[in-house]
Amino acid sequence: MTSILIKDLATELELFTEDPVERFITSGVSWQQYEQLLTQLGDSPWYRVTYLEEVLEIMSPSRRHDQNKTNIGMLLEAYFQETRTRFWGLGSTTFRIQAKKGGTEPDECYCIGTEKEFPDLAIEVVLSSGGVDKLAVYKKLGIREVWFWKNHRFEVYHLRGDEYEKIHQSELLPDLDLELLAYYVEQPDPLEAVLEFRERVRESLGRN
Repeated sequence: MTSILIKDLATELELFTEDPVERFITSGVSWQQYEQLLTQLGDSPWYRVTYLEEVLEIMSPSRRHDQNKTNIGMLLEAYFQETRTRFWGLGSTTFRIQAKKGGTEPDECYCIGTEKEFPDLAIEVVLSSGGVDKLAVYKKLGIREVWFWKNHRFEVYHLRGDEYEKIHQSELLPDLDLELLAYYVEQPDPLEAVLEFRERVRESLGRN
């Protein structure tokens, strides 16, 4: 059964790469099948795989998606450097917990302060609706804060106990101006954007 499912998924993915729709979802997938698919895909940059209670989602990032993801990561890491914030960038590492039947691969994620098994912050670029509930997956993984880049701005969720609360300002990075960060995410020249953003951060720290 497992080999049949994986073969069917491989066939679907061949079509998926030529289809403008960026998401493939199937249900009734066991944890063993999920693990086997991860092994088959390896470290492929072409797909993001999410698993939630036997529902499997495979997403193929578009050019705009990855441009936004890269810009956010570049700017955020510039902020960490300018503020001397210790961080560990884990990119799109696969995080999963079998006992909780959940796993995913963030667009970007970071441990802040100290390195940990699971990141403190996960970032998701959202360009279309639908798909697996990522917050439900991140709740299973115990990720403290999740940022969604959506409609040209950040939506921030902080885990309190067993539920996420939507907040206006990051509690992990309380001094970061998210509106300023959002402004530079969409600037046409990434190099100029990060250089200007660094200058603005330095000004806020009183170093200019």
